[in-house]
Amino acid sequence: MKTSTKSTGKTSFVPPAVSKVSVGKLKARAEAFIKQLGLDYPDLKFEPGNQEHWSPRSKTVTYNLNQPLRDLRYGVLHELAHALLEHADYSNDFELLKLETDAWDMASDIGHRYHIEIGSEHIQNCLDTYRDWLHRRSTCPSCSMHVLQKNSSSYHCFNCQTTWNVSTGRFVRPYRRKQKLSAS
Repeated sequence: MKTSTKSTGKTSFVPPAVSKVSVGKLKARAEAFIKQLGLDYPDLKFEPGNQEHWSPRSKTVTYNLNQPLRDLRYGVLHELAHALLEHADYSNDFELLKLETDAWDMASDIGHRYHIEIGSEHIQNCLDTYRDWLHRRSTCPSCSMHVLQKNSSSYHCFNCQTTWNVSTGRFVRPYRRKQKLSAS
């Protein structure tokens, strides 16, 4: 641990500099991991991008190299699991949560083959993002009641009769348009 003494006579901690060698080694380890996955799963493509995701159309797992190695490995294994489980689409929010849970379960199993332990706390934190998303979407914008999904793109409140449309995008604002149905 390095310390430095300022003119005040106090000693303070000076963090060690992250060397370009260590960053380079981490990137090399990440690339080696991706290369091994490409060899082990030749029917799939692995390509760098901004965010991890699985594209069933192009059979591509996209990953982000600009993150800690642990997060990259977990994310790639999770998206690989979606691929191996042949996840392509979902028809409602609860089905999406089930697909995500199944993918994390399989990612954990695949991880063991590569000596990677994906902790249950990490998995639950990731699933919590979907639960939070579902909670926001299912909250009536008029009366704040939580309701079940009516169809793939809308909810209907049994309390105040408000109907609202939602997007399939997980990071999109949940409410698009609401309408109050008249009681007939």
